[in-house]
Amino acid sequence: MAFDVFTIAGVIILIFSAVLHEVAHGAMADSLGDPTAKMAGRLTLNPLKHLDWFGSVILPILLIAMNSRVFLAWAKPVPFNPYLLRDQKWGPAKIAIAGPLSNFAIALVFGLLLRFWPLGMSEFSFNLVQIFALVVIINLSLAVFNLMPIPPLDGSHILFSLMPRSWEQVKIFLMGYGSILLLIFVFFFFVFFSSIVSTLFRLIVGASIT
Repeated sequence: MAFDVFTIAGVIILIFSAVLHEVAHGAMADSLGDPTAKMAGRLTLNPLKHLDWFGSVILPILLIAMNSRVFLAWAKPVPFNPYLLRDQKWGPAKIAIAGPLSNFAIALVFGLLLRFWPLGMSEFSFNLVQIFALVVIINLSLAVFNLMPIPPLDGSHILFSLMPRSWEQVKIFLMGYGSILLLIFVFFFFVFFSSIVSTLFRLIVGASIT
């Protein structure tokens, strides 16, 4: 497959995976009684409603051009009002985890297709395998990255829901220094992140990332 076609395919997959991630957040909030995302027009598959041009387009293109084994990306966060949620304690965590779970579901479907669907040896089959593998890698990367317990990632909202009130100062610290902690994670713990994605890919697909 030509490099430019592969790059374009990767960006398209990334954009729609990120869109589904954000729609999942909004749909969960709406199901819990908060219509904020629906009223903001975020319960739509229209990418223009969700894209952060650097996090959703420019950064992924750079990573693909650098032959990165994993992808980091983000879209505009879906707004929600925690005071409208029927479940005040666990509602934010449910909304947060809905996005990564949608990506895990996509990765699982396409990964199992790769594992059990005999695609043959034609050039078309070879290209299709590459596309399916890219779907799995991108969605696993989105899910794992967003589950890191660092603000403003989804994992931080899950962590905050689990924290006792006596840890309020820890929450304040993480919220105040989240951007710095996120940069430290990307620069110094990227190998750890890559290892998790590679392991999950191997477990689902039955083969290593090439």
